[in-house]
Amino acid sequence: MFRAGLDLAGSSTARRFLLTFLNVLTGLGLLGLFVVHPQASRAATTPVVKRQPAVAPLAAPATTETSRLAVAPQTTSKPTVPAPPNVHGAVPVGKGMWIWQPDKAEGGNAQAVVAKAQHFGLNYLYVRTGSSVSGFQGGDFLNALLPAAHKAGIRVYGWDFPYLDDIGADVARAAQAARYRTPSGDRIDGFAADIEFRSMGVNLGPDTTGFYGYALRDALGPGFPLIAVVPRPSPRITNYPYESVVKMFDAIAPMIYWLNNDPVTAVQQTWARLAPLGKPLIPVGQAYDGAADGGPPGVPNRGTIHRFMGAVADMGGTSVSFWSWQHATPEVWQAVADAALYQLPAGAPDQIRVDQVRAYQTLLSSLGFGVPATGFWGPQTDAAIRSFQAAAHLPVTGQIDVFTREMLLRPAAPPLK
Repeated sequence: MFRAGLDLAGSSTARRFLLTFLNVLTGLGLLGLFVVHPQASRAATTPVVKRQPAVAPLAAPATTETSRLAVAPQTTSKPTVPAPPNVHGAVPVGKGMWIWQPDKAEGGNAQAVVAKAQHFGLNYLYVRTGSSVSGFQGGDFLNALLPAAHKAGIRVYGWDFPYLDDIGADVARAAQAARYRTPSGDRIDGFAADIEFRSMGVNLGPDTTGFYGYALRDALGPGFPLIAVVPRPSPRITNYPYESVVKMFDAIAPMIYWLNNDPVTAVQQTWARLAPLGKPLIPVGQAYDGAADGGPPGVPNRGTIHRFMGAVADMGGTSVSFWSWQHATPEVWQAVADAALYQLPAGAPDQIRVDQVRAYQTLLSSLGFGVPATGFWGPQTDAAIRSFQAAAHLPVTGQIDVFTREMLLRPAAPPLK
């Protein structure tokens, strides 16, 4: 507060005169002309003492948190909301199921499908979106399924059966499925091409499959997840062009229907042939009655399902799915749910099993934060987690905390060309 630099300690008449004079000046707004800082009033009677300036020069850096806050510019920007980094879409990890005919999956009730998937611990679904014969299909089912599944944290991958006679049409149909947007704004989380044998009417060959893969990748861009669905390798299969089929895809989903074979042997044969191709292997298991294909009658039992899942984990697989929703018995569903494998928990590095670490490593790499899928937590995994957390605007903990887990598994529309 300022005060007048005048001595008012004189006579009462003088004091009254001065007070009246000051009131007039105040009313006229002229008091400032006669106001002197207290420092000035003492200048004639007190020794001059050199003092540091109360405020540092503008060029000098702030030296305390208080001074920094005092000169910090005001900002109206909103805080960044955590969101999945949109570098690349995710390949499937965990447990999944295939939907072929939606009306035979809980009667086509999308909400019931999602509720059952949640109950039995599924992380993703494959849903048929078309073929060379039927064209694009499934839009109505996707309209109901995608928003419900995504809200529940379940990814949905479209799958298609191309015959490769008209590759341009096959690619256009795949692009239509990938770009299809529901009224809620949701899109599928990736695309799987089911490339079958020539005996099933497919124009199969290195040239046709290679061209299809290149054209598909070119149409959808480098960030959209593509999964090659291929027959199970066996000693009897000698002319299937695996190399050209899978070259442009992000992952391989071999259909390991063991029929009369031991599921463990079938898995080992698959890994021997396909692992050298350098893609994540995410097998499809048999949950249907194989009698029509020459196998024993009946859907595989609980013990067989668990043997298959265990063999995949032993070979380094990070995901399993089953063909199909409508064929699986209650015993199969419960076996899938009960399996401790392919669960993706939150926790510190020493609380997560080797197979779970490998699944997270595969997921991180597919999302654009590359790390070898070794199953062992080390500096590279720590760095990948921290990079992901920073990109997602999460606390950078270097661990799979609950927020990081939720973000890693959260469906997000993958980038399209």
